[in-house]
Amino acid sequence: MGALSALEETLENRWEALWARMFGRDPVELVDALRRECDSNAVVCRAGRVMVPNAYDVELAGPVHEELTRRGGRVGQVLTDRLARHAARHGYEWAGPLAVHVRRSAEVPNGRYRVASSVMPHVSADAFLRAGAAGRS
Repeated sequence: MGALSALEETLENRWEALWARMFGRDPVELVDALRRECDSNAVVCRAGRVMVPNAYDVELAGPVHEELTRRGGRVGQVLTDRLARHAARHGYEWAGPLAVHVRRSAEVPNGRYRVASSVMPHVSADAFLRAGAAGRS
């Protein structure tokens, strides 16, 4: 496991260096904003069970969004992975499948961001089966 942890840490450091070059600031700031959003909306259901929202929206200024998508567009997945690790460390349970959506916003000043969370309902397997059967009719 030591080699895997070292590889993960190396990849995170490279990601943070790239982010810092693009934004001109420490990338931890956005990840920390996601973590704070998650923590501040945590609900204790009973001892040992803490539920958190599963849908996170990150709004970026237009130029920043363009730069990120031009370089590969994996930002949403990277942020999702970071948030998932944070939740695992705290023993949080998601209210459904976790998703971090990154989008452009004209309302966000250049170099800044806005983070919001919500509970996005998930669809049960039964609902998929019913939808599939209805589509074949």
